[in-house]
Amino acid sequence: MKEIVLFGVILLPVITGMLVPFLPFKQRKYLEIFVGGLVIVNSLMVWWLLFNHPIEAVTLTKFTGNLTITFKMDGMGMVFAGLVSALWPFATLYAFEYMTKEEHEKIFFTFYTMTYGVTLGISLAGNMLTMYFFYELLTLVTVPLVMHTLTREAILASRKYLYYSLGGAAFAFIGLIFIIIYGTTTDFVLGGVLDLNKIGDRTNVLLLVYFMAFMGFGVKAAICPFNSWLPDAGVAPTPVTALLHAVAVVKSGAFAILRLTYYSFGTDFLKGTWVQGVVMAITMFTIVYGCSRAVKETHIKRRLAYSTISNLSYILFGVTLMTPLGMVGALTHMVFHAVMKIGSFFCAGAVMHQTDKSYVHELDGLGYKMPGVFAVFTISAFGLMGVPGLAGFVSKWNLAAAAVDSGNPLAYGGIGCLLISALLTAIYMLTIVVRAFFPGKDFDDSRIREYRDPNWKMMVPLILFTVFMIIFGLYSTPVVNFFKDVADGLY
Repeated sequence: MKEIVLFGVILLPVITGMLVPFLPFKQRKYLEIFVGGLVIVNSLMVWWLLFNHPIEAVTLTKFTGNLTITFKMDGMGMVFAGLVSALWPFATLYAFEYMTKEEHEKIFFTFYTMTYGVTLGISLAGNMLTMYFFYELLTLVTVPLVMHTLTREAILASRKYLYYSLGGAAFAFIGLIFIIIYGTTTDFVLGGVLDLNKIGDRTNVLLLVYFMAFMGFGVKAAICPFNSWLPDAGVAPTPVTALLHAVAVVKSGAFAILRLTYYSFGTDFLKGTWVQGVVMAITMFTIVYGCSRAVKETHIKRRLAYSTISNLSYILFGVTLMTPLGMVGALTHMVFHAVMKIGSFFCAGAVMHQTDKSYVHELDGLGYKMPGVFAVFTISAFGLMGVPGLAGFVSKWNLAAAAVDSGNPLAYGGIGCLLISALLTAIYMLTIVVRAFFPGKDFDDSRIREYRDPNWKMMVPLILFTVFMIIFGLYSTPVVNFFKDVADGLY
């Protein structure tokens, strides 16, 4: 039974998503019922697995030797699958309202639903080959979402996203090949699978391959210098960009690097080598670079995109510490950032949906006309800054504590980067808040008189994300303790 459900949560959204264009929905509400019902049922199935997870790996098909498509719900997979399945239903509800002003809804929900299944395929992959297969498939099912509007900007953005993703996957594939040759298995095993007897005097070659695979998977995690695709992808509808920036694509890149580092190459092999210093330095640079660009950016979604670039490297910084506490910090920020960022992106999308305004200087006074949206955005801003009592403080604290505990001198520079990032985050987020609530004495509110908060389909997800930000900020102990158990190999 568990094995069937394990396959089902991946295949059901993919197969039924492909049926959406061919089903004769007489009214739009039937489309919403079909897609919404499917997503809710699938999420309930995932959460049933989380509480009754199968211990053994399940093989779907075998190629040759030890190359198989295998699924397994271990601790790391539980974290990512739980995150994806918790956020997707609310994102879908939000999308129903947002897409009323867009065309080609059936095509949108086709690939939107398929992306759900493919992302779960990455999270529940039992070995490197399976993860790589779904990682490539994720690119193919999300390209149509990026180019959904079919404007010139959307087509160019989708091309860049495709080229960057395929190029990154090519370098990641090199890592897969070397794991097959020099590993005892392709399965994910905490501590790594490299056979030191096979490696011999090729240590530096393997370290170089790790670097190439790190940067290859890092393309989707928007690491410098391969991050320009992410702000450009903001031309997609907001439900797409929110999931691109919070869950599906970028977090898949970070998740793949976690697997590569802790479960394939292993930290015992990597820690203390030149490659650890190189990848850590790159993540530190990306943290500051993303925030700096966000301060300069005037387009709302592009500003949030650069914020995502910075915050993704928070996660990767935790990975490059290559300690159990580093993994805990990375997992904490992976989950908590997803909630904060999807909330802020949905606020930006609500503003654009209600007002057709896309730039920061156009937001003057909107806080009084859309108090619900901007209240949520303000809390998200404080969370991303790391204000105590909200989720962002907990994850940043865990990362800083892990950096100190690591004893790596370079990691202290990472703490400095986190502090610089917090300051710059306050600048680029609070600028929006101040404009919305304090437009100035000479402001003429007659220009925004007709604007208001969106309906419940948009507001319910925003309110729930806010509740999660506060709960995680005030009572994160059970979640963080679970992450510690994952890092210790207890799940």
